[in-house]
Order: sequence, then C-alpha cells, then structure tokens
Amino acid sequence: MLCAAAAAVAAAPAAEPIPIALIEGLSGSFGNAGEAVYRNLLLAVERVNRRGGVRLPGGARSLELLRFDGKGSGEESLAMLRAALDRRVAFVAQGNSSAVAMVLVDALNKHNQREPLSRALLLNYSAVDPALTNEKCSFWHFRFDAHADMRLAALIEVLQGDAALKKVYLIGQDYSFGQHVQRAARSRIAASRPDIAIVGDELHPIGRVKDFLPYAMKIKASGAQAVLTGNWGNDLTLLVRAMREVGVDARIYSFYGNALGAPAAIGEAGVGRVLAVAEWHPNVDTQASRDFHAEFRSRFPRPEEDYQHARMQVMVEMLVAAIERAGSTEATAVASALEGMRHDGRTLGGLHTGTMRAADHQFIQPLVVSVMDRLGAPGVRYDNEGSGYGFRTVRSFEARQTEQPHGCTMERP
Repeated sequence: MLCAAAAAVAAAPAAEPIPIALIEGLSGSFGNAGEAVYRNLLLAVERVNRRGGVRLPGGARSLELLRFDGKGSGEESLAMLRAALDRRVAFVAQGNSSAVAMVLVDALNKHNQREPLSRALLLNYSAVDPALTNEKCSFWHFRFDAHADMRLAALIEVLQGDAALKKVYLIGQDYSFGQHVQRAARSRIAASRPDIAIVGDELHPIGRVKDFLPYAMKIKASGAQAVLTGNWGNDLTLLVRAMREVGVDARIYSFYGNALGAPAAIGEAGVGRVLAVAEWHPNVDTQASRDFHAEFRSRFPRPEEDYQHARMQVMVEMLVAAIERAGSTEATAVASALEGMRHDGRTLGGLHTGTMRAADHQFIQPLVVSVMDRLGAPGVRYDNEGSGYGFRTVRSFEARQTEQPHGCTMERP
C-alpha cells in the first residue's frame, strides 16, 4: 500500500509554474540592456525556486521567466503583450522604455476591464517617466524604480554643492523620459543654483545616432563644466566615448553612467568626474551587498554580464510575497496585496528596503549617488565590467528623503 501511494504521488503532475512575461527590447540598438534585465530577473527567479517556490494553499509553485522581444517598439511590445495574455500570463515585467510602458499600461487598462477573468499586472523596473505614477497612474501598474524626478533631485543635490560650477549642458534622448529630464533639470537648477548657466539643451533621436562626435564638439565649444544626461544603453556609451575623443573637460551627472560599457568607454578621464544615481551599486559597503554581488558574479561571471540591480531582485521578492499574502495568482488580489507592502530585505539577506506606496504604486526606496574611481581606491572594492574602474558612494539618501508628492487619482476595480 505504501509503495502504491508513493508511486501515485511520484506520478502526479507537478503544479504548473507561475509565469512572468518579460517584454523587453532583446535585440536591436538596446538589446544589451534588455539582456541585462533578463539576467537580473533570471537570478531572482532561480533564487525563489531554490528555496521551494511560491507557497500557495494548493501547494508550492515555481516561477517561470518567459522572454518576449518587444524590440524597443511600442507596436511590437503590444503584440508581445497579446501573446503573453493569450498564454494566461498574469504578471508582465517591462521597463527599458517609458514610451513602451505607457502603451502597455493603456492596453492593460482596457484588457482588464474587458476580460475580468484574465487580468494582468505590469511590473515596471526601469520606466521612470513620472507620469506613470501621476496623471497616467493605473491600479494595474507598479513601479519599482525611483522615478526621474526622484533620481534627478538626488543628482541636483550633489551638483548644487559644487560652488565652482557655472556652466551646465543638458543632453538627452528625444522621447517622453528624455524630454521630462531636460525640463525638470532646467527648472531644478534654476531654483537651486540660479547662478548656473544652461549653455546647451539638446535632444537627439533615441537609438538611431551612431556618431555622437557632432554633439560632443558642441558640448566642448559651449565651455560646459558639467553635462547632465538621462541617456542609457548605447546612447550613453557612444556619447561619453565621443566626449572623451574630443577632449570634453566636464563632469558627467548621469542616471546610468555606471554600466553597459560606459566606464570602459570613459576610462581614466572619468575618475572623479562621472557620477551616477541608483538604488544600489556594488560598492555599497555592507555584508548583504557583498554577498549579493558575489552571488551575481558567480552566476554570471563574464565581465560583459556585470550589470546588476537591487530593485529587480526586490520586485520579484515582493511579487512572491504578494502572491503568498493573497493566497492566489489572480491579478486583482495580488495588486491589493502589493499596495502598501514593505520590503525589509530579509529574503535577500538584508539587501535593500522600501515601501510600495498605495496611493500611486510608486516604490519609495533609498538612493545613492556615486562617482567613478579606480579599482582599489578607498571605497572601490569592485570594478564595473572588468574595466578597472568602479564607483564609490558620494552621498546616500534615505527613503524618506527621496519621497515626492504625487498627482495620481487612481480608479480601482
């Protein structure tokens, strides 16, 4: 009898995994950024599965990460969303374009109203246009990254402390996020340091410029002492490489200057001059941070794979906690469980904390501004992408310091 029962249990099908659909540009100009996201989410999914998966009343279920190449296009990403929804996926992850995020949020608003039995959530790890948690906020959207105004406020806090700085050049990508950063940066600099002149305010096509030398020459001719940019991916790498080639002698205040080839492209010229803002970086000097970095590098050892984010790990951990709290994978129940949820870092060995603000679904978390330096310099235990250059902390901001008012009027089901 016992043998028969054991055989029956062994023959019973395992519970289906819970799918997460990654809709991202996995090819084209920003394919490297999409693949970097995939590695981060894969590590998070594997960690959850190693500890037994997601605990539900009917038994534990593993997570499964599905890849959908949206090619950085709103139209292609919308087609991928339809494909994911056809597979009854309830959790969609996207973030490398605010314009694409807007398209997906609008589509999910309509789908979830029309198909209440197959609703889905958008989990946003990088689309930082503030509109997504303000006038375009949605019950079906949760942002786990600090939005552009939060990141910009931290950068400007550091920038305004440079008393010798008198000339700043603004350059960014010509889409919703880049446009917002330009407007907000001009406004914040005028308010905090009216003595600083904006000597350039330039937007360029996103993902289509192959030669940034003309832009770099204009920056040099302007006499700018600092460049502020929200550029990311190859648009950032090519920009900073061109600036180095023409000898631009300016500090770079960036959102994403600490990875995806930028440190190697900048080289020695970036020491003490290239700043970045993020929720975390490898040289945050805590045991949890060192353990997380070691885990990532063990899983993805090649230098070109070295691009990791605490917020993406937190996003998956909070999704799991919300599913377990709801006792269900149904999107409405999980969304309700996510609202107001606090991440205390325990499932990540103490790494990172924050709270998902219920009113607008914006994750409120600490931020760190860091500056590029040589590997082995004080505060630089690790370099980025094997470049010989890493980033050390310049200033840390607690979650309460990064929080900003919102203009969200959310419609709930």
